[in-house]
Amino acid sequence: MANIPSDLHYTEEHEYIRTSADGVVEVGITDYAQGELGDVVYVELPAVGTRLGKHDVFGTIEAVKAVSELFSPVAGEVVEVNTRLDQEPALVNSDPYGAGWMIKLRVDDASAIQGLLNAEAYTAHVG
Repeated sequence: MANIPSDLHYTEEHEYIRTSADGVVEVGITDYAQGELGDVVYVELPAVGTRLGKHDVFGTIEAVKAVSELFSPVAGEVVEVNTRLDQEPALVNSDPYGAGWMIKLRVDDASAIQGLLNAEAYTAHVG
């Protein structure tokens, strides 16, 4: 069974958002997603300053089994990128909700986060 923390918001495409008080959110892929992908060998992420709309592709993740696109859960500006993933892409597998985060976004509209799935709805989505 995948780890699905109750304090995060989720998308049907298996990204998560961790909110903070300053309007910057952390985005990564869920434990379920990394388990489905298998061993992650490469992550391509955008440059700081990139503007993303909701559901825009913000990068790709390459695993032994497949290459998948990464989708922005909300609109905003990339303010930080996890550069550790350049050298240690397996952090996505070993710690998806911690050291394996991907980007930090300054969200355009914080209320958009409420339209995402909560842990209960995401759990039902992945079955």
